Order: sequence, then C-alpha cells, then structure tokens
Amino acid sequence: MSSEQVDDTGAVVPVPETVTRIVSLVPSLTESVAATLPGALVGVTDWCSHPADLDVTRVKGTKNPDVELIRRLRPDVVLANAEENRAPDIEALRAAGVPVWVTRIETLEEAFASLARMFAGACRTGRPGWLDRAEESWRAPYDGPRRSAVIPIWRRPWMVAGRDTFTGDVLARLGVDNLYAGHPERYPKIPLPELVAAGPDLVVLPDEPYAFSATDGPESFPGLPCALVSGRLLTWYGPSLTAARPALEAALSAGLSAGRAGPGTPA
Repeated sequence: MSSEQVDDTGAVVPVPETVTRIVSLVPSLTESVAATLPGALVGVTDWCSHPADLDVTRVKGTKNPDVELIRRLRPDVVLANAEENRAPDIEALRAAGVPVWVTRIETLEEAFASLARMFAGACRTGRPGWLDRAEESWRAPYDGPRRSAVIPIWRRPWMVAGRDTFTGDVLARLGVDNLYAGHPERYPKIPLPELVAAGPDLVVLPDEPYAFSATDGPESFPGLPCALVSGRLLTWYGPSLTAARPALEAALSAGLSAGRAGPGTPA
C-alpha cells in the first residue's frame, strides 16, 4: 500500500509504506542512503563514488539516466535533485509509473531539513544519527575575519559559483564571501581576466566537477592566494557534512597562509 507524500518541489509522490528498493540519481543522496539503509540501494548513477565498495546496478549519468533500466529495477522510489537531474528525465520516470522524490537544496539549513524529510517521507525510516552530528558540527556561528573569494568550478571556459548555491552558503558560514553571489546566473561563465581583476582575497579551487589541483588552476591566478579544497566536502549534502567543517577550515587557512601565488601563465 502506498500513501501520498510531498517532496521539496511540492510534487505529490506515492510512496509505499515499506521501502526496500531505492534508486538514487544523486551522488550525495546515494552516500546518504548507503550510510542509513544498507542494502536498500538497487541502482545508482555512474558518478556515485561513495561508498567506494557500492556494488549495485549503474543507471548511467545524472543528466542521462537509463529510464527503461530504472523501470526494470522496480524501485519503490527514485531519489533525484532539482539542480542535478533534468526535468524531462524525472517526468519520463513518473510517466512510466515510477515514484520520484525530488530534493531542492541551496543552503545548509535546507540540506538538513530536506534530508530529514526525505528519510521520513521517501525512505520510510527514522532520522539518521549522522544527520544530527552533521547539524551539530555546523551549529556554532563563524566569528572570525571575513574574506572575499571567487570559486571556479570549471575552466575552458571558466565558470564560477554564482547566486543561490550550496557551495556559496557553505563558504559564507566559514567566513568566505562569494564575489559573484549577486550574479543573475547560478553558474556564470566569467572570462579569466575578469576573475583576476576582481581581486578576491582568495581563490577557492575544488577538485570537482573540474579536478583543480596544485598544478592545474593556481597558475592562472598569479598574485592571488589559492585554496585547494575537496569538492565532495564543499558541495555534497550527506554524511560528508559531519567532517566537512574542520577540513574545509584547514584548507582555506592553508590557502591564505601560503600567501601570494607565484607567477604563471593563465589559460
């Protein structure tokens, strides 16, 4: 028997009273379910990398899931995200009779509330202990000096985090203010000379979606301190949030302490 539940987008989702088969189309939600309901996942995307030993059916990517394969897996519910997954794929799954629960998360507070709602309404389970620990780890407000930053997420072309992003909210809670938070686009393409000319206190370079590294990224920002951070800790909402704050604080501090980057050849 199913009952109607309401997801983050306001859609009514028919979810069975007992959920034992879940397909996740979002890497962070995959990690969240794996840590909470071992054995419930029957399908995940090719990009779902945590836990590393997860051995279930792969249903292609977040932007091109195999709808027919997912239907054949007979999931009780499919977990998706309004930003990471395309509306046509979600609608195709629903048209095939597959319940799809869609999350919408742009801030830490939304992450905590959305995950609690997802576990209760879509997964039919209690609030996981790791979620309480994650929320507690972020409870204390930041009280140090504030810094400005640009946050590239891609190069060739250069793209940065803009308005209303989870990434921007996480950094703001660590005293780092996104210079492009007021941009009309969420992930605008900004020419490199403009990024350099903006003169941020710090350039934050995550290792996903683009794999920035010590030899790929900092050379494009001569004279600007660069912090290399874990993209998973900066952009995923799930069990990673329990350890994200101290790790990100350490990475940001290291970037600032390194001082001015050496000259390089922008690309």
